[in-house]
Amino acid sequence: MHVEGTILRGPDFTPVEGRVVVADGEIVAIEETETDGDDVICPAFVNAHTHIGDSIAKEAGGGLSLDELVAPPDGLKHRLLRAADREETVAAMARSLRYMESTGTGTFLEFREGGVAGVEALRDALAGASGAESVGERDIDAVILGREEEAVLEVADGFGASGARDADFDAERNATRNAGKLFGIHAGERDDLDINPALDLDPDFLVHMVHAGELHLERLADRDTPVVVCPRSNLVTNVGVPPIRELADRTTVALGTDNVMLNSPSMFREMEFAAKLADVSARDVLRMATVNGAEIAGLNRGTIKEGADGKLLVLDGASDNLAGAEDLVRAIVRRAGEADVKRVVL
Repeated sequence: MHVEGTILRGPDFTPVEGRVVVADGEIVAIEETETDGDDVICPAFVNAHTHIGDSIAKEAGGGLSLDELVAPPDGLKHRLLRAADREETVAAMARSLRYMESTGTGTFLEFREGGVAGVEALRDALAGASGAESVGERDIDAVILGREEEAVLEVADGFGASGARDADFDAERNATRNAGKLFGIHAGERDDLDINPALDLDPDFLVHMVHAGELHLERLADRDTPVVVCPRSNLVTNVGVPPIRELADRTTVALGTDNVMLNSPSMFREMEFAAKLADVSARDVLRMATVNGAEIAGLNRGTIKEGADGKLLVLDGASDNLAGAEDLVRAIVRRAGEADVKRVVL
């Protein structure tokens, strides 16, 4: 199959007119040629940090603090997850998967609560086994990092730790390393006290880093430890906003939408917010929403080049919202949305 239009090619999203040819899930050719129409082709998004289990409780807990909302084991999110039956949870996650696909996300990195059972529930949602007739098999890919028990590594793609202040995660880190899987951990969300202990674990990536100081930034640079930032979530929980420019100067930074309870899992909204919040270019933000998250997960996607996975987002460049854009990348990052999506190739 192929899609054609203005292609945002390579890591710099260089606009070229032509077609992208995909075979067996891989980009096999990028042909520069004149085309009809106004479609814009960019990589499908990689949402680098989600908690979609709490799709059962959208906008619950307004006005609560971060700890009251999500701190294990008895934050509001955890109480609601324990109270929900499995079918309800799977169906709610499946709806979020459908929404993420419709807004251009091809891959997401999930910190999944509930141990082995929680991972299996998400895999059922991905397989369309929710029991909801309106939800079919999903083409979106998940990198699932389980939590709460070391045995989760038998069924998950890695371990997603809540934070160094919550427990000693040395055993989980060693087990994850031995299994050749990903280890991510929250750090610097409410304050800076858990950042150095998190870095001492030598994680594959950190999440949040709102309160990163100069020492922490230097350690990130020395270790080349990537960071996933979730600025909308941090604003909602009133913990501050991450120093995106300073982080990006030191290491790889990716974007995530965090808890569905707090925010819609739309990378369009996350990109716009990050671009207007931080002193970073639109191209940097689009990389944070695509190839940077893919690199953290060790995936060959997030950029349009021969040999990469053929996960693409096709936008209507002639929509009322995007028509007349002088800088396509800036327009996609700062103003595009679900209504501009013509097709998602997964």
